[in-house]
Amino acid sequence: MDVFKAIADPTRRSIIDLVAEAPVNINAIAENFEMSRPAVSKHIKVLLDSGLVGVEQQGRDRFLYLQLKALEEVQFWLKKYEYFWNTKLDRLDDYLKK
Repeated sequence: MDVFKAIADPTRRSIIDLVAEAPVNINAIAENFEMSRPAVSKHIKVLLDSGLVGVEQQGRDRFLYLQLKALEEVQFWLKKYEYFWNTKLDRLDDYLKK
């Protein structure tokens, strides 16, 4: 699964935000959304397939955790545009100072 497709959905971005701090129980994740657990599970599967999250079994519970390595592709892509926007903003700053 393509990382960009995975993060294109706002629900999946919200799930990533939930697990960014620490691993979260999958049932606890589902409680944060007004949709069925199977629907949340489909979103989690996309995140797993893209490598953005992993699952760890702890007893009877499964916890989702963030895998930052997959976001390197997004960061690399964004880096290409950093120079462009910095240049534009510097020009705007110069214009506004005049």
